[in-house]
Amino acid sequence: MKFNGKIFVSICLLGFFSVAMPSLTKAEPIHDKQVNTRVNPDWSPMQESRRKKGSMQIAARPAIEINTGKRSLSERIQGILHPPVPEKQEKAVIQMDVDSIMGRPLATQEQCVKYLLSVNPQPAIAVSPERLVSYYYEEGEREGVRPDVAFAQALKETGYFRYGGTVTPDQNNYCGLGTTSTVVKGAYFDSSQLGVRAHIQHLLAYACTRLPKAPVVDPRYDLVRSVYGDNTLGKWEELNGRWAVPGYTYGQSILELFNNILKE
Repeated sequence: MKFNGKIFVSICLLGFFSVAMPSLTKAEPIHDKQVNTRVNPDWSPMQESRRKKGSMQIAARPAIEINTGKRSLSERIQGILHPPVPEKQEKAVIQMDVDSIMGRPLATQEQCVKYLLSVNPQPAIAVSPERLVSYYYEEGEREGVRPDVAFAQALKETGYFRYGGTVTPDQNNYCGLGTTSTVVKGAYFDSSQLGVRAHIQHLLAYACTRLPKAPVVDPRYDLVRSVYGDNTLGKWEELNGRWAVPGYTYGQSILELFNNILKE
């Protein structure tokens, strides 16, 4: 047999590698099996740089908005398109009994004048009906007495300003102050406004313990206060048998006239 040197060398090299190197089939992986080491075919260093830069901008944006207090562009646009609607403030409602002596008016001055003229087109008074009614509202609102019901009381006491009883038109006495009998005419007042003021103050004497804000012109104010002291009357029906005697339904009749005024 002829010796072949090349074949001999090849056999020696193969034997050496088979002994020195472990089997490739037994090689252990050098990475954790749980880690995905697949490479994205679309990955590139430039894309990675852009991704990191964008993440940093997104993460930093809320911090800038919080620190500066500025709104984003989208938030500002929404604010323009949908402005906040201010909350409606409810008006305070004042509860008041219809039959209370003290309080604010429910009827208007126009209703008072219209009702008077519908019953008596020619009232025997020194001023116009509009002026007389305005006095009731001026004096009544100053003292906290309801002027509309006080005017209804004046209609009852004077017979819609026709008079015909003991009191005469020249007295400017619209509520029978001091008239205790058919022969005692009662108080006189120099003007229509003073007559209205005395009427309001007399109601105040029954319904409240404080002094009137205007100078006292009611000649019987002190008498009423001395009798009632700390006691007061709150409703018109409580004037029954006090303002008028016997006057069993005196207050109710005043409220009936007042209801007629409200219908105007």
